[in-house]
Amino acid sequence: MKYLMWLLNAAIFFVLFAFALNNQAPVTLHLFFGVSWQAPLVLALLVALVLGVFLGVIVMLPLWLRARRKASQKASTPLSAAPAPAQPAAVITDAVENRHGT
Repeated sequence: MKYLMWLLNAAIFFVLFAFALNNQAPVTLHLFFGVSWQAPLVLALLVALVLGVFLGVIVMLPLWLRARRKASQKASTPLSAAPAPAQPAAVITDAVENRHGT
């Protein structure tokens, strides 16, 4: 299994490496206020990917922290404060039958 993962990682690396070699043409990015940036296409794509991942993490961070805080509060709740477990159906059935006299 370990060798299969190495083989998969190597294949992904070589595909990305070939992609980078095929996209070395310079591109000009026109930013705001007349600023432009000239770089290889693969570098521009890498920067866009990193910015997208960074923004995604920033947007999700409050949700992750809230869920983590809720999970830690739930784990630290003492057992006495937990709700009582539900009674099994057999106990409830016996109580109903005894009440009706059957």
